[in-house]
Amino acid sequence: MLTLPIIAALLSICKANAAGENEKNKNNLLSEEKSDNNQASLLLNRLTLGGYGEAVYTRNFYSDNMFRYSHAADYKNSKGHGRVDLPHVVIMMGYDFGKGWSMGSEIEFEHGGTESAVEIEAEETGEFEKEIERGGEVSFEQFWLQKSFGKRFNIRAGHIIVPVGGLNSAHLPNEFFTVYRSEGEATIFPSTWHETGLSLWGRTKYWRYEVMVLPALNSNMFNHSGWVHDGSASAYEFKVANNIAGAARVDNYSIKGLRLGISGYIGNSFQNDIVSDENSTKYKNVKGTVAIGTFDFSYYDHNTIIRGNIDYGHLSDASMISSYNASLSNSTQSPYPHTLVGKEAVAMGIEAGYDIFSQIQALREHQKKLYLFGRYEYYDSYKPAAGVTDYQWTDRHRMALGINYFPIKEIIVKAEYSKRFLKSRYNDEPSFSIGIAYAGYFFK
Repeated sequence: MLTLPIIAALLSICKANAAGENEKNKNNLLSEEKSDNNQASLLLNRLTLGGYGEAVYTRNFYSDNMFRYSHAADYKNSKGHGRVDLPHVVIMMGYDFGKGWSMGSEIEFEHGGTESAVEIEAEETGEFEKEIERGGEVSFEQFWLQKSFGKRFNIRAGHIIVPVGGLNSAHLPNEFFTVYRSEGEATIFPSTWHETGLSLWGRTKYWRYEVMVLPALNSNMFNHSGWVHDGSASAYEFKVANNIAGAARVDNYSIKGLRLGISGYIGNSFQNDIVSDENSTKYKNVKGTVAIGTFDFSYYDHNTIIRGNIDYGHLSDASMISSYNASLSNSTQSPYPHTLVGKEAVAMGIEAGYDIFSQIQALREHQKKLYLFGRYEYYDSYKPAAGVTDYQWTDRHRMALGINYFPIKEIIVKAEYSKRFLKSRYNDEPSFSIGIAYAGYFFK
């Protein structure tokens, strides 16, 4: 008879132990789930993900024939041409590792990226045929690691935006009014200019500075239509760095809404390529020093945005470099342009826009904006050395009028009518463009 109470007591103890174990397991699971959530939250707090992109339609009311400048009269009544484009689509990602260490990166797809394919031709004895299906570009615009010692001093190493000119410092589609980036700086400087190097930068209440050491430009890639624009490009799997250059920038924010900036670059560009003639006596003393100085500003206040820039560049030994470039290999696979290059280039521009929705309370309260803007710019990518052929079609004035509509902060609809004014012997170049763009962070 005593056996039954003993068995009952044992069962009760087992049941209590099982209940306690279940409760413990439940608490452990909840704790693990909470820990996982905390780790995920920490990851998201440290991760930055964003980007920007543009899609554009343009109708150019002028010829794009290669002879439109050398035989301008033959193309005076051209019907023009239309085009669609994805100028830039960029994915930005950064991560804060803690203790002052962080990483930043941008991968850029220009003009829709690039595509190629290999096919077997059934009608040509089964030969393999390679086709280029899209002629854009894909590149890492930025990839750097940074150690911060506070706002005033940071060290950044890797692939970095070169802080020269207004456009390189502010190239997102919500940082300029025109459908495409401003033509002057985008013509004479690399855009966006990014190089692998070392940068020191910092910020105080009213000042920001940056100093950068980077590979110099390559004079073999210079030309008359873009001055040093292509000088940062490399046809190889690496960037030649026989010569080292320096760049610097200072911005001031003392006046509310106004930023004033100056920047510069200096570096020797000659023989900064794997194709060089080290034993030549003719070019022994040629350095090809590129010196660039810029001033730019931006004003954001009273529902008004005004931005402007003045840029000047000088190339030493321009006539000797033009002669050397003409002697480079001219095979169909050669990456070199083989054209003259100017000793100087200039670009200047100003744009202003006013938000007319700021005067309509209902639209203002919903943070919708509609800027009416105008832009004027002048640029010349080729001011030749004495005694060298002058291409006067590189001397251009451009005017644009248009709108920027922001239904929300990150989305922009753009439209403009623009016209390039060339010297009287050439045809002017009017066009109409419309585009959509976004710029922002998905989480930050």
